Amino acid sequence: MRNLAVRSSSLNNFAEILSLLVILVFVLALTYFVTKWIAGYQKGQMSGRNLQMIETLRVTNSKFIQIVRAGDEYLVIAVGKDEMHLLTKLTKEQLEKLPATGSDMEISNYSFREILDKVKEHLPKK
Repeated sequence: MRNLAVRSSSLNNFAEILSLLVILVFVLALTYFVTKWIAGYQKGQMSGRNLQMIETLRVTNSKFIQIVRAGDEYLVIAVGKDEMHLLTKLTKEQLEKLPATGSDMEISNYSFREILDKVKEHLPKK
């Protein structure tokens, strides 16, 4: 009699573990598909807008230099934790002349001043 109770208890424990695994897989699959759906929805909402992020360069943990397309202009902005500053405006031709990040120079070997001077070389003189 006791042996039957132990088998029944083991079978119940196995069934509970199996059902928990099935529920876990279901929740993970549901999370995956909902995340994909939301990403597609947000991408659809963002298309056709006038602003587009072209490139981002991390300067420090909380400071970035970004190139943003606004209409037909390209803006180079400095973004910090609580502020944003316009550095310069670029045309499409000027943007195409700029070296790609990492191809013309290895950023880790240069200081911020050297990188900024390299970008300034490609800007029109005023």
